[in-house]
Amino acid sequence: MNTMPDDINQRISHRIRLERESRGWSLSELAERAGVSRAMIHKIERAESSPTATLLARLSGAFGISMSTLIARAELQEGKLLRFANQPVWRDPQTQYLRRHVSPRSDLPIDMVQVELPGGSDVPMPASSYALARQLIWLQSGELVFLEGETRHEMHAGDCLELGPPNDCRFINESREPCVYLVVRLNQSGS
Repeated sequence: MNTMPDDINQRISHRIRLERESRGWSLSELAERAGVSRAMIHKIERAESSPTATLLARLSGAFGISMSTLIARAELQEGKLLRFANQPVWRDPQTQYLRRHVSPRSDLPIDMVQVELPGGSDVPMPASSYALARQLIWLQSGELVFLEGETRHEMHAGDCLELGPPNDCRFINESREPCVYLVVRLNQSGS
């Protein structure tokens, strides 16, 4: 892996500040739009705190972009081939899930992200992180419970789920073993 966790966290922190400033938003305005404290955003932008997956989802939702797009803008360079060694990897400091951005940065409105979710993990994602996109979840190994609002989807290796309209969701691994899934996101806004 080329990407060191501290390096990618610094790049993400810088990107969050750039996204906020490019919109002319104050820290308070972003905090209100994302439902996150101003103090926490300040710490993240200064790279004094590593954002969790849930927090990144809230911030990217406030910007009207996907978490994948936010991380891609922080890390990826243009090109048709993104080699495994150069794929940005990020570890959620809260759940320790490992997120790998596998699709190259291009003008295609698709993001592909592979996630390894440790056993016993429960990762909530707000509905805002699913706005302006259609998504598929393809479980590659293990077992995954995906809560989409009130609907519970119990997935096994090889299963593929198309997500419905934006809803608060949770990725849950009720087993002791990690599960690996691929998220394919079709961005409808061109963000």
